[in-house]
Amino acid sequence: MFKETSAQTPDQYIDGLEEPRRSEIRSLHDLIRREAPELEPHIASGMLAYGRYHYKGKSKGTEGEWFHIGLASNKRYISLYVMATDPKDGGYLAESYKERLAKADIGKSCVRLKRPGDVDQAALAELIRDGAKFSPIGES
Repeated sequence: MFKETSAQTPDQYIDGLEEPRRSEIRSLHDLIRREAPELEPHIASGMLAYGRYHYKGKSKGTEGEWFHIGLASNKRYISLYVMATDPKDGGYLAESYKERLAKADIGKSCVRLKRPGDVDQAALAELIRDGAKFSPIGES
């Protein structure tokens, strides 16, 4: 499902990237660490992951461990996964930021960024803070 990596730590993941992507991912990693310091960084599913929670799916027998926030370097863009629901309407939190992050491509729990500097940094920081404190999708 996700790109494999041999990195065992977040720093190895970041250091293995080429510029300018390395600097962009490092900057986003630092932003996540600053805005959600309670979420421990680690590697999960071939990407940077922050925090852990246990989920149970709607289908019988589907459960496992997942992260609150994920960060992945893809060929054409950077993916920021925010696995949280919006407390106002129960929808996906990332989708509620579509207008404020207009230069990003946003779907359900994923914010795809071509150039992180092109989006409103205050809105991005708020999304990360909110994603760290709201209920993760499927949490048990």
